[in-house]
Amino acid sequence: MNSKYYIPAGSASAPYAVDVTPESAGWTESSLWTVELAAGASVTRSSGGNEIIVVPLAGSADVSSGGITFTLAGRASVFDGPSDFAYVGRDSEYTVTSAAGGRFALCGARAAKRLPFRYVPAADVPVELRGAGNCSRQVHNFGTAGVFEADSMIACEVITPGGNWSSYPAHKHDENTDVESQLEEIYYFEIADNPDGPAGAGFGYHRVYGTPEKPIEVLEEVRSGDVVLVPHGYHGPSIAAPGYHMYYLNVMAGPGEDRAWRICDDPSHTWLRGSWEHQQVDPRLPLHEH
Repeated sequence: MNSKYYIPAGSASAPYAVDVTPESAGWTESSLWTVELAAGASVTRSSGGNEIIVVPLAGSADVSSGGITFTLAGRASVFDGPSDFAYVGRDSEYTVTSAAGGRFALCGARAAKRLPFRYVPAADVPVELRGAGNCSRQVHNFGTAGVFEADSMIACEVITPGGNWSSYPAHKHDENTDVESQLEEIYYFEIADNPDGPAGAGFGYHRVYGTPEKPIEVLEEVRSGDVVLVPHGYHGPSIAAPGYHMYYLNVMAGPGEDRAWRICDDPSHTWLRGSWEHQQVDPRLPLHEH
């Protein structure tokens, strides 16, 4: 039986492939929609009380708001390096139009203040190689605190090469303290096909577990288009099956005054970070360096 925190691909109604709101998730801050657009199609939405980041997952698009249009060059797939993106402030109407069709993520977070409509090119997205050995992964810090100005949203992309573990050691961020920030987190997954195997065969696993004070128990096989919600608790590892690279998009926001990503490792496993000092970063990384 699947956890209520696991949302399988195909659960949303067209044109959306993913439809996660605070109301559906049972929390207050974080949202995510992915939209599939046919060639020439568009979708128009109001941001309401949310700030929005529009990120192409596959394909290119025009994003229009308040009489201004930004063209997102996008990418062929999430495994082709970081993408350019557009930011839409709260209380704004916006339209995403794709001449050739594609798949686009609309990342959302509750916002107290309205910031301007903006465009960021892919070349300005920092690419970080994190971990080492079979814990090596590639992080696209497009919407993280200290990199991009937003009211509350923190967002990034992670690529985990086939056979590697990421979000490891498991960590949590479910209370506001000097060393931790309370953040609701969404994981959206895509798994790369292997040229030697059939399409759609790739998979991975994702783990979430709690504390005695805040119990939660999630262990799910994930495939392209699946979502796992992390309302609280330790999360990780995310494990990419050998032969299949894993991508996930993280969208986080919390009710705290500070927009910060402060985390605490599971103390049983934090020693692993020291072991990376004696290992090399996986030579397969970076994938499709921009």
